[in-house]
Amino acid sequence: MATEFHWPEGKRICISVSAMLETWSEGKAPPYGVQATSPKPGVVDLAGIAWGSYGGRIGVYRLINLFNQHNIKATFGVNGRCCEIFPDAVAQIVKSGHDVAGHAYLQDQPMNGMTPEQEEATIAKCLDLLEKTAGQRPIGWISPSMAFSPHTLDLLGAAKLKWHGDARDSDLPRVVSTKSGQMAHIPWSDFTDNRVLRSSSMDLWDVYKEAFDYLYLREPGSYLPLSLHCHNGGRPMITAIYHKLFAYFAQFPDIWFASHAEISDWVLKNQLEADPKRLLKA
Repeated sequence: MATEFHWPEGKRICISVSAMLETWSEGKAPPYGVQATSPKPGVVDLAGIAWGSYGGRIGVYRLINLFNQHNIKATFGVNGRCCEIFPDAVAQIVKSGHDVAGHAYLQDQPMNGMTPEQEEATIAKCLDLLEKTAGQRPIGWISPSMAFSPHTLDLLGAAKLKWHGDARDSDLPRVVSTKSGQMAHIPWSDFTDNRVLRSSSMDLWDVYKEAFDYLYLREPGSYLPLSLHCHNGGRPMITAIYHKLFAYFAQFPDIWFASHAEISDWVLKNQLEADPKRLLKA
């Protein structure tokens, strides 16, 4: 039987931070970037590929330092292929006290385009690579672009994972059932760093500060997820804004900065379920 949603020790708001370490197929660049002009059809986008590789070369280390400065235990969603091309970076995530989560093998191979057999093999390959490289077997999963299939949840349950972040149909984590048992569903951010590439990184400050202030004032027991990408958020112009945000949040009492592993443990242990009618009182 589900229990009305609450955080440990009655904390007023939980904040989670996740960072994505991603890579694409050979010869492919991220589908977004800072370049205003796309290359001609058939031309390999070397500039875009170089921009995307920043995450495993530089960005991941800057973000690890950022999180450690603020005593935040973050969760890194990592493509399995990153274990093969950026092994030191993947290993450093866990060495620095953070968690790794499965994020498929390549960012441009979404789960919803696979057969169930291909999905199962992709999940196993990613988890095995992360365990071998980072020394920690993931207990959670986020599909590339959250593009899950009708089979994904049951396959993740069969792989003995404890949480997933693929659906954004709720504001609060909750218990979900699979054919192999229960998992925690943990909602992901609605506004990530790649949305401000050609505008202002201060948009991140405005969005997250206003969302935090609203939730903290009006909805006790709420949840605010923040997510960024190593190849984008790991650059100084974006990292600076998250540094400012974390310092702002930390001024408030009753804040719980929690990793996805900590959140899933809490939700599963207490069998939590949020009543949407709670918002009528907000």
